[in-house]
Amino acid sequence: MDDRVSDHAQLLVDWSARIEPGDDVVVSVAEGAHDLGVATAELLGERGANPIFTYDSDELTRAYLQAHDGEFEPDPEHELALYEAADAVLFLGGGRNTAALADVAPDVRQASSRARTGIREARMGTDWVSTVHPTRSLAQQAGMAFEEYREFVYDAILRDWESLAAEMQQLKEILDAGSEVRLRKADTDLTMSIEGRTAVNSCASVAYDSHNLPSGEVFTAPYATEGEVYFDVPMTINGKRLRDVHLTFEDGAVVDFAAGENEAELASILETDDGARRLGELGIGMNRGIDRFTDNILFDEKMGETVHLALGRAYDACLPEGESGNDSAVHVDLITDTSEDATLSVDGEVIQRDGRFRWEDGFDG
Repeated sequence: MDDRVSDHAQLLVDWSARIEPGDDVVVSVAEGAHDLGVATAELLGERGANPIFTYDSDELTRAYLQAHDGEFEPDPEHELALYEAADAVLFLGGGRNTAALADVAPDVRQASSRARTGIREARMGTDWVSTVHPTRSLAQQAGMAFEEYREFVYDAILRDWESLAAEMQQLKEILDAGSEVRLRKADTDLTMSIEGRTAVNSCASVAYDSHNLPSGEVFTAPYATEGEVYFDVPMTINGKRLRDVHLTFEDGAVVDFAAGENEAELASILETDDGARRLGELGIGMNRGIDRFTDNILFDEKMGETVHLALGRAYDACLPEGESGNDSAVHVDLITDTSEDATLSVDGEVIQRDGRFRWEDGFDG
């Protein structure tokens, strides 16, 4: 086994999930993530944790959804109980076919998602962490040779996270003190309120309210969105490639939309529920170990010189205690490149121009 698989598992268990002796842990292992699953299991044994392992396969999910009549039982008790009893949930991604769910009817997919709201909330109430093991299918989706992709993945994951956390803290403090964010670039002029919201320094550890490995973003929960935004980074969502997405917001909600490819899929997402037409997240990528787009949101949204906005559910970590943010059965991230002819401002002050932050060399104030 590649030594980096063991390093990945140790980072996941110790830095990211902070597993303690006696913790009850659910480990979801995707089809192609067996090696990472084995390395993680060994560490959980050393820590004295109590794991249960589940098998995650898009092909199994497809078979189930294709055969179902679409009337789903809300929050089946046996699955809900599993996550309600868990201290931590580890998602080890890496499937065999990134488009396995492409032919599942959107209304069936939406109904299934809505029926599992309680399960999703229970799962997100744990110390959950999502990561990815490099597989040939993901390499193919990224347009890279497998060996090249594996190097890319470990460059993004095996980082000095404490140093990156210190850098990202500067942006968190700006957003925490701010009231309005404005994003401007070609076909984009968007304003969002962030007053009263808390930004998350997402440095790949639950200790920072961060649940992705790799991470490397600062995100918050915007509201009162106005204007238009163009997403020029293609993304595969539900097995469909979305390209050249344009959204127009009024009074916080999407009132007009277009896509250069698979516009029907975009429409389906927006029709999931009322919250799907509103933003749940503004995220700013800061992981410069991710140096190219790979059509995998776990990596692409963290890439330096990008901004991503998510339609749907807001994260509780960004909200004042007792306040509920945007609620939805979906959380769909869309990415725009800010490396050229773009500015990001907070309360009228430019904090990033053409991908460079004001504390970085090369920032042109």
